[in-house]
Amino acid sequence: MDDRQILHVDMDAFYASVEQRDDPALRGKPVIVGGRSRRGVVAAASYEVRRFGVRSAMSMVEALARCPDAIVVSPRMRHYADVSAGVFAVFHRFTPLVEGLSFDEAFLDVTGSRRLFGDGVAIARQIKAAIRDELDLTASAGVAPSKFVAKVASDLDKPDGLVVVAPEGVEEFLAPLPVERMWGVGKKAALQLHGHGFHTLGDLARTDPGHLEALLGSWGRSIHALARGDDSRPVIPDRDAKSIGAEETFEGDLHTVEELERPLLHQAGRVAARLSQNGLRAGCITVKLKYRDHTSKTRQLKLPEPVADTDSIYDAARSLLPRFPSIARGIRLTGVSASDLHEGPAAPTLFPDERRAKRERIEALTGELRERFGAAGVKRGRLVAPPDDDDH
Repeated sequence: MDDRQILHVDMDAFYASVEQRDDPALRGKPVIVGGRSRRGVVAAASYEVRRFGVRSAMSMVEALARCPDAIVVSPRMRHYADVSAGVFAVFHRFTPLVEGLSFDEAFLDVTGSRRLFGDGVAIARQIKAAIRDELDLTASAGVAPSKFVAKVASDLDKPDGLVVVAPEGVEEFLAPLPVERMWGVGKKAALQLHGHGFHTLGDLARTDPGHLEALLGSWGRSIHALARGDDSRPVIPDRDAKSIGAEETFEGDLHTVEELERPLLHQAGRVAARLSQNGLRAGCITVKLKYRDHTSKTRQLKLPEPVADTDSIYDAARSLLPRFPSIARGIRLTGVSASDLHEGPAAPTLFPDERRAKRERIEALTGELRERFGAAGVKRGRLVAPPDDDDH
C-alpha cells in the first residue's frame, strides 16, 4: 500500500473566497459568510478575519465581538455548488478516483495516473494551477500514501500550500503533531487525552493499543493505528451517490430527545434540498448519533414510498429517536442521511398523497428562493430561536 499516492485537496476559505472573487470590493477585507442575524453561525471566514480568531461554526455574536468591522455576507449555497462543480471537474481530469467530502475538499487516488501526468506532487501542482488560472481561487494540497496523512498534510501550510509526505517519513511526520490533529478529536476529547498524558500523535502511537481502547472504547484502537500512519482505506469514487446526508457536531453535548429535534430538522432540510436539486427521492432514512465517548449508533427506517421533502424526512428521523439507548449520557453529533435513491417524480398511485405532494412543491419553491436570496434568507419557523427579553 506504500506505493499509493493519495491527494487531499482543500479549497482555501472557500465560501468567503468565492465572495471576494465575485465582488472586488471585498478583496483584502475581513469577510464572514453566515446568517446576518446575530443569532447566526459563521459558515466561512476569510483569512483577513481569521487573524482576529474568527472561525467557521463560531456564533455570529462571538465573531462580531472579535471583529466588529467584519463584513457579513449571506451564503449563496447554489452558487457555491456551481463553483464546486468546476473544482471537481478539474479533479476528474487527472483521475476517476475522486471522493468528495464536501463542496470544497476531496480525496484523489492518483496512483494509476502517474504515467500520464507525473507523480503525485506534479499532479497536485497542476491541479492547484488549474484552479487558480480557471477559477481564480486557491487550494491547498497534501500528498501522502494514505488518506489520513494526506488530510493532515493539506492543513499545515494554508493558504495555497503543498505538503508532501513520503512513505518512509510518515511516522516522523506525524509524531510531533498535537493530538488535536487527530480525526474526531475536538476540545473535549483533547482535554481527556491530555489528562492521560497524551499530547502528541507520537504519544498515541507509542502507547499500547489496548490501553487506548480501555480509555476510549473501540475508537482507541482506531486512533492508535492512524497515529502510526496505518490507514489502508481506499478512495471511494462518489459520482453515483448511494446516499445523501448531513451531520453536525455540537459545541456542548445534548441530553434529551427534545434537544435533538431541532438539529435533526435542520439536517432533514439540508438533505431534502439536495434531493430536490438532483431530482431524487429517498426510500430509506438513517439517523446517526455519536455519544460523548465517540461511540456511534445508527437506526434506519424503510419508507412505504420514496420521499423528497423536509417534513417527511424529519418525521422519519424523529420517529427513530426512541430506538436509541442512553441519550441522556450526552450526544456530541447527529446526522441524517437518505438512501435507496430513486430518480424522477413519484410513481402514480390509486390514492395519491396530496399533503406530501404539496410539501414537495413547497420544497421546490424553497430551493428557488434560496437561489435568489441565499440560504440565510429562507428559514423554517421552528429553526428560528425565540427572542430574548432584552431583544425588545
